[in-house]
Amino acid sequence: MPGLLIAIVGAESTGKSSLAQALQVALSMATGLRCALAPEVLREWCEAAGRTPRPEEQAGIAEAQAARCEALALTADLVLCDTTSLMTAVYSELLFADRSLLGSGLAFHRRCALTLLTALDLPWVADGLQRDGAHVRAPVDAAVRRALMSAGLGWSVVAGSGERRVDAALNAITPLLLARRTAPLPATGLFSRLQARQDALPEWRWACDNCDVPECEHLSLRR
Repeated sequence: MPGLLIAIVGAESTGKSSLAQALQVALSMATGLRCALAPEVLREWCEAAGRTPRPEEQAGIAEAQAARCEALALTADLVLCDTTSLMTAVYSELLFADRSLLGSGLAFHRRCALTLLTALDLPWVADGLQRDGAHVRAPVDAAVRRALMSAGLGWSVVAGSGERRVDAALNAITPLLLARRTAPLPATGLFSRLQARQDALPEWRWACDNCDVPECEHLSLRR
């Protein structure tokens, strides 16, 4: 059985890479699962080329990102995708008015067991060629939500700083591991605390509970 794909998406400078790295360590230690990290292809591309991609180069980057995640899923129990092809599609739409990559980006997310969306509550930090400025974060965040919502795909918002951010992500991931397990998992340490917390939760929850956006798209659907 292929490993679970966990998509980590969000606007620039919202801690996606740091979160993915922390989750890989925490989950590997707590569960004993083979947890792989799929780094961002765009970062490597920009460092090698010394520039940002042109419109016609976006599709290749998106395909490479998806392929990297899928390949790791063949040998790992869990793959933490440090961004996905959907982010390339969103930037193509916002920067180049090109919506042609959205379909394949959303198709990848349909194969993911969970999408984590990093909140805008961290300070913006410059990072070479890849970042345009704090002013682009809200439009990108809105575009990601809009794309997922239009496709009927859910997400879990990950907010807070440091350990609180990691803990929020672990709370979203834990139900997947409990549902998928085929053998007993460790009864001590981090996983046992998450197990206890999961047991205390209601059986049914919105994926975007505690959303960081007051005018949440799902608000009107709640009863």
